[in-house]
Amino acid sequence: MTTNNLLFQLALKLVPNIGDVHANTLIQHFGNAEAIFQATKKDLERIEGIGTIRANAIKRFNDFSACEKEMAFIEKYQITPLFADDPKYPQRLLHCFDHPLMLYYKGTANLNSSKMIAIVGTRNNSPYGRMICEQLIADLQHENITIVSGLASGIDTIAHRSALKNNLPTIGVLAHGLDQIYPSQNKSLAKEMIQQGGLLTEFMSNTKPDKQNFPKRNRIAAGMCDAILVIETGMKGGSLITAELANGYHKDVFAFPGKTTDPKSEGCNLLIKNNKASLITSAADLMEMMNWHTPTINKKKLQRELFIELSGNEKIIFDLLQTQNSTQIDEVYLKSKLNTSAVAAALLSLEMKNIICSLPGKIYKLL
Repeated sequence: MTTNNLLFQLALKLVPNIGDVHANTLIQHFGNAEAIFQATKKDLERIEGIGTIRANAIKRFNDFSACEKEMAFIEKYQITPLFADDPKYPQRLLHCFDHPLMLYYKGTANLNSSKMIAIVGTRNNSPYGRMICEQLIADLQHENITIVSGLASGIDTIAHRSALKNNLPTIGVLAHGLDQIYPSQNKSLAKEMIQQGGLLTEFMSNTKPDKQNFPKRNRIAAGMCDAILVIETGMKGGSLITAELANGYHKDVFAFPGKTTDPKSEGCNLLIKNNKASLITSAADLMEMMNWHTPTINKKKLQRELFIELSGNEKIIFDLLQTQNSTQIDEVYLKSKLNTSAVAAALLSLEMKNIICSLPGKIYKLL
């Protein structure tokens, strides 16, 4: 990334009335951030959803000094800026219509690791919630899973600490800039996570952890993972928001049940009752429902399928599954490089030909 590119990418984030959805629309049309600022007002107005007000905002923007200040902060603290077209950007997020245009990352963990789960829950956990969270992660220690959470008090903190204890990479998604840690008592935890995971945010430095930032933080945690696990939550709070967002993104949502008389489990029980989360009681349940156990490849069946006539797109997906035997839908999109409709049509055709089958967790495998 050149310095000039980063300057205009940061600037695009600061333009009034240009949110992530509009910014991504502009990027798709003009190709890069610099071209957006160089475009004429008339060219900008022609873009669907931009109009005169947003076009004027882009043309009038001149606060590039704030962008230069942010660039100096990024360089000083060795932060990695990730624009949406960066290969290191969380690719699962790109399938969410409102994915952030820019992320800021400090850490060592792969944001595109093969298995990623978000663990969320109440800030005021019970001993039951702690026990469930710690046991779950201990049982996952050999499964090469990245643990994502929000670095908040309670279940989030327990999830991060348990991941570190069990040598699993853990990523904290923040609701503020990387110049601070909230809550402050998690500063030492955050330092450990940078060495065995990382910290990720869409917010520039000097952004405070204001109330409206937390739902935005939650959508990143939901969108960048394969599944969301709700450990313990009441009827209000960010955990239910994260679960709703995950359902909207067609992610798998799991919840641990609790006593019907326990207020701290009301949210989990409601998610299960309303079919917005699958009931889960152990790490083994998660591995089975996500089909993350190493499958046995039936070589004879694979060899037989080679004689079936396939279209070009079907052959691409068949070859991908033949190599891996099974794969999650986001990985199909990423590795096949086909658009969403082409993938959907090819998968349906392969299922109709009894070549593949779909499994829980939006996973496809060869028959």
